[in-house]
Amino acid sequence: MSKIIAVTNQKGGVGKTTTAINLGASLALADQRILLIDTDPQANLTSGVGLRGKTPAAGTVYDVLTGEDDEVENIDAFLVPSPVEGLTILPSDRNLTGAELELVSLPQRESRLRRSLQRLRDRFDYIFIDCPPSLGLLTLNALVAADAVLIPLHCEYFALEGLADLVSTLQRVRASFNHHLEIEGVLLTMYDERTNLGQQVAREVREFFKEKVFETVIPRNVRLGEAPSHGLPVPLYDVRSRGAEAYAALAKEFLARNQGQETIELGARNSGLGPHQPAFDQRIESPEPRAGSRKE
Repeated sequence: MSKIIAVTNQKGGVGKTTTAINLGASLALADQRILLIDTDPQANLTSGVGLRGKTPAAGTVYDVLTGEDDEVENIDAFLVPSPVEGLTILPSDRNLTGAELELVSLPQRESRLRRSLQRLRDRFDYIFIDCPPSLGLLTLNALVAADAVLIPLHCEYFALEGLADLVSTLQRVRASFNHHLEIEGVLLTMYDERTNLGQQVAREVREFFKEKVFETVIPRNVRLGEAPSHGLPVPLYDVRSRGAEAYAALAKEFLARNQGQETIELGARNSGLGPHQPAFDQRIESPEPRAGSRKE
């Protein structure tokens, strides 16, 4: 059974889509079966793998979220292959912009994505959901469907302030809708080791989240910004770039974490035990930035 991971942070420009695309591609290149789901109305993930305008006749994630049960029963009709073997996409388009309003009046509005993903769990090793930079119904659907969240965090001062709201949201979702929701990990992105600010933010995040922070950090890299304009993940665009090497290292660390924990975590979930990451509940206080100026 696959593990579903929501890549989320309500702050924009932190590397959510970049991480979903390139971590997914790196895992697919490591012989993992990966599904990427684009729940952002901007559809950057869809275009970032070269699939803008190439959506299937059945529709996009918009139709999956708003359709009746019989209309989305054949979920395979909504999936399209990517340029990377083993990497499949559930695309988005601009129609998703109106989904927030349409979902309000629909039954089970917060769990409509989960109903469809249950049919795909046996098909993939990992399913990543790229979330929009907000905490609305689209993100809520992703969090309710997910087993865990991966939080990309830009190494800047304001990122710490937004993190407090996200942790609070995760706590409420876990209490009300998804009791097994965990933090898969926090990923430091756009890291510049030359600045004091980047180093200080990284230290504070590691102090707060401890072992949940990935050892791998994603540096600032021009190739990561160029690759989406060519419709390619960075491992296909420039495998020797610092960005490609960083995501390859992240994929290796991600697999090591999950292979090491898989037996315990899945066993606890299937046996009906309570939440198997109590540390999540112990870290729900807001990670307030420390007072004082920062110099680069």
